[in-house]
Amino acid sequence: MLSFFICLAILVAGYFVYGKIVEKIFGPDERETPAVAMADGVDYMVLPKWRVFLIQLLNIAGLGPIWGAVGGAMWGPSVFLWITLGTIFAGAVHDFASGFISMRNKGQSISEVCGNYMGEGMRNVMRVFSVVLLFMVGVVFAKGPAGLLSYLIKSKGSTGIFTSDKLWLVIIIIYYFIATFVSIDAIIGKIYPLFGFCLIAMAVGVGGGIFINGSAANIPEVWEVLGKNMHPAGTGAWPMLFISVACGAISGFHSTQSPIMARCCKTEKDARSIFYGAMVSEGIIALIWAAAVCALYPIVEGKMSGLKEAMAAGQSACIYDICSTTMGSVGVVLAMLGVIACPITSGDTAFRSARLTIADWFKIDQKDWKKRLGLALPLLLAGYLVCQLDYTTVWNYFASTNQILAMIVLWTAAMYLAREGKNYWIAAVPATFMSAVTMTCVFSTKLYLGGLFGDAAATVGNIAGLVLAAAFLGLFLSKAKKAADLKK
Repeated sequence: MLSFFICLAILVAGYFVYGKIVEKIFGPDERETPAVAMADGVDYMVLPKWRVFLIQLLNIAGLGPIWGAVGGAMWGPSVFLWITLGTIFAGAVHDFASGFISMRNKGQSISEVCGNYMGEGMRNVMRVFSVVLLFMVGVVFAKGPAGLLSYLIKSKGSTGIFTSDKLWLVIIIIYYFIATFVSIDAIIGKIYPLFGFCLIAMAVGVGGGIFINGSAANIPEVWEVLGKNMHPAGTGAWPMLFISVACGAISGFHSTQSPIMARCCKTEKDARSIFYGAMVSEGIIALIWAAAVCALYPIVEGKMSGLKEAMAAGQSACIYDICSTTMGSVGVVLAMLGVIACPITSGDTAFRSARLTIADWFKIDQKDWKKRLGLALPLLLAGYLVCQLDYTTVWNYFASTNQILAMIVLWTAAMYLAREGKNYWIAAVPATFMSAVTMTCVFSTKLYLGGLFGDAAATVGNIAGLVLAAAFLGLFLSKAKKAADLKK
């Protein structure tokens, strides 16, 4: 239990200390932001800072910090370390950089930003990669809340049409279409603050519940389990822990959302509170959910067996169980609202960001409603069709491609800083680490190439991950040196 409070304190301190260091290195100034210089009444417009923060938090939150933290807790409270350190030194840097650099590049989508600093080849790769990822995010965050709504109604003993996952899926897709199509302030700017408060209240309720009912005492200390594999299936923490806990530590998806809010910031000096601050807030949410899982489910012979049984009943059932146990029948309404609202408010902006990415790619003016319709409608129709696929399969590919995107964006941030003659190590170090994580995953798991190597997959993956991470760092350093020479 003590380790939970230590990690919580480190997260808060990280915002004020390391966040300030990151801000100083990037150097925001008084220049006009895209929201001021390029206002169009649809995507570019100044919104109040507090509203931009809440929208950013909801854009990046979704089920990620909840389900990711729950899945990561399969390795026990050791997950606290990755949530805490990953948030401060990787995730928040990634989110700050993607938002800030987008502001410096006319609010461009992340694919265009990457191309500006990594070359035309990477621009084209990122265009395809980011649209595919955004599409998968929209699908994941449509199926998830549809299942939660259906489960919630069934759990109350109701029958009939409203217990159908497909009905709720259609309703959510229709909402996504409207939110993707209309101006940023028409729906998102108005309802997100309310859902933001629900999200915060839900986290406080779940966290407070485990202490009020005394179950927090069941949380083992990190130092008691460090080095022990608590995963019921014996799956090693490397690299899957760092893949599973994406949005609660670092998530490439966030870099696709930051440009949306980069188009709404009044001044660059708001970047730390909006982008770095939202990521730290998400890290706190993930930490609370991971702690709740460790507190509520039995640990049998050093394994998270109770959590495995709970997850076997399904994602919706597990989350509902946590909410009802920590807050009772009254609090569960607020909690489920938060859990349902979170993914919906990430899914709509995922599809919106996909529209903007395609528009930037093909230079399609989005002030014309007919052109917006021509992009939004096919995206949402295709999203509904893909929603028919197995949820777990889609989530696994989302999680892994998510972290690959985070790696690319961190290298982009490092290159940006190198060109500016600034300390690029704040981005290059986490970029190297995420390169090792993602490349190990690619070569060791059956999601990608692991099946080719049989029993040697883990060994091949570890070697490939380390070698490729070192190679990426070496390539970057050579490029950074050339950038420094040109600046001279």
